[in-house]
Amino acid sequence: MGRLSGKVAIITGAAQGMGESHAKTFVEEGAKVILTDINDTAGQALADSLGENAMFIHHDVTSYEGWQNVLREGEARFGTVNVLVNNAGVIGKLANTIELEPDDYHFVCNINQTGVFYGMQVVIPSMQKAGGGSIVNVSSIAGMLANYGSPNIAYVGSKFAVRGMTKQVAVEFGPQNIRCNSIHPGYINTPMMAAATDAEGGEALSMIPLGRLADPREVSNLAIFLASDESSYISGMEHVIDGAMTAG
Repeated sequence: MGRLSGKVAIITGAAQGMGESHAKTFVEEGAKVILTDINDTAGQALADSLGENAMFIHHDVTSYEGWQNVLREGEARFGTVNVLVNNAGVIGKLANTIELEPDDYHFVCNINQTGVFYGMQVVIPSMQKAGGGSIVNVSSIAGMLANYGSPNIAYVGSKFAVRGMTKQVAVEFGPQNIRCNSIHPGYINTPMMAAATDAEGGEALSMIPLGRLADPREVSNLAIFLASDESSYISGMEHVIDGAMTAG
């Protein structure tokens, strides 16, 4: 029996990086997983490689109708959903606050913030039917503190919003046995991080007491814990995984 046996999970942004790792490890732990992404080729290939307990659905998280379609198709295949991992996200354009174009701001917030809201609003009724569930919202250490020297008000604002929405949902739906927690990764060895710094972590390594980037699977292990019944009394909390980067 895996740690997630009997769970049906939706994981967004599952075609690469942390989402890919989450999808693989969730299936390994016994969950049935609905992978979603805008990258159809990589997403479908990953689902195919994971076997009968995985399915892929093309999905733009900024589309409310897209969320409804994911839930409809996912329930038709696997039944009611009791785990949601809101993983999809973007860093966006780095710019001083007074220089950032409004369209660039909204692009980031629509994915990182509105997409998380849509996901919770659409999927919670399925969790209610299932008798409970666990929502894992992937925020960032940028949802804990500002990025000095790397201005990105859209990213920081959206990730702080995820933290706040997580707490609201945890309080609102706790009586219905629905838990909601946020994960706040630091520097993780993913394609998105490599694009933002470099493949080795760039100057970030000097700020990380553990002296290395995290492997995506290390974040997946935390997501598995929060999705599983092992964390049954943990809700509404931030879970920082950053190699002590923000401890000082």
